[in-house]
Amino acid sequence: SSNKTGSSPLTFILTGIPGLPMSSYWIALPLCCLYLLMLLGNCTLLWMIRTDHILHAPMYYFLSMLSVADLGLSFSTLPTMLAIFWFESTSLCFDACIVQMYFIHCFSAIESGVLVGMAFDRFVAICYPLRYTSVLTSSLVMKVGGAIFMRGICVVLPVAVLIKKMPFCRSHVLSHSFCLHQDMLRLVCGDVRVSSLYGLTAVILTKGLDSLTILLSYMMIIRAILSIVSQEARAKAFSTCISHLCAVLIFYIPLIGLSIIHRFQKHLPPLTHTLLADAYLLVPPVLNPLVYSWKTKQIRRRILTLLCWRG
Repeated sequence: SSNKTGSSPLTFILTGIPGLPMSSYWIALPLCCLYLLMLLGNCTLLWMIRTDHILHAPMYYFLSMLSVADLGLSFSTLPTMLAIFWFESTSLCFDACIVQMYFIHCFSAIESGVLVGMAFDRFVAICYPLRYTSVLTSSLVMKVGGAIFMRGICVVLPVAVLIKKMPFCRSHVLSHSFCLHQDMLRLVCGDVRVSSLYGLTAVILTKGLDSLTILLSYMMIIRAILSIVSQEARAKAFSTCISHLCAVLIFYIPLIGLSIIHRFQKHLPPLTHTLLADAYLLVPPVLNPLVYSWKTKQIRRRILTLLCWRG
């Protein structure tokens, strides 16, 4: 029972989409288009926020952090996804799998934390509009952003350390096109209670607490909006939250579905696991720039100005 098979290093076999041939250009081509769209959308947002002084505000600083997390999440899955569907390369060495697993869960925790920061931004803007600029200073936003990134880095690190010490002596075939903690854990032939418990604790301390914080924030936001007398002012206040609500739903719905399936619904077809995992990691980075570009007036205006200037 060790992380080596004979004299050869341990390798995992990644899985494409169940029921479909490994070399499928009609899957690989749209996948590349999704990654290109993700790259274009998030890099454009980062460039606009950096160069346009009108966008130098707390809301857009948090949005730039969200784009960084989305880029990190996508680039964590990019090598193995393209290797499988373009080159039919399904094997991945143990250390590379650990590194990929770490970065996937790390950037996922960071994205969850950024969504909490954005919820706090909306809470202050709607509940305490006169104190918005004095409360959410650039210095505070940078400190919060640093704390969010450090939390993601530190909380996920023990997950990688614990699983690296585990003996793998069963099948080495994973269920996805990338390495996830729960997927690797099911292949361990030793006692996984400590690693599984810490993994669950890490999820509760990050995404569990984050989702509750976002829920509480919106309960107070809705109460503040309902106290506004003017119906037009209510609609205007709520419209500033739509982009963030969409980002929250896009991120948490596939995440919750994947977590439930991994722990309680293992009898479901493999295709269900694969599609949910792909949606969890690929859909938010692609849709978030589109949602914010469409629903945020300043960003939409900036994009239209650029298009008209080039035209």
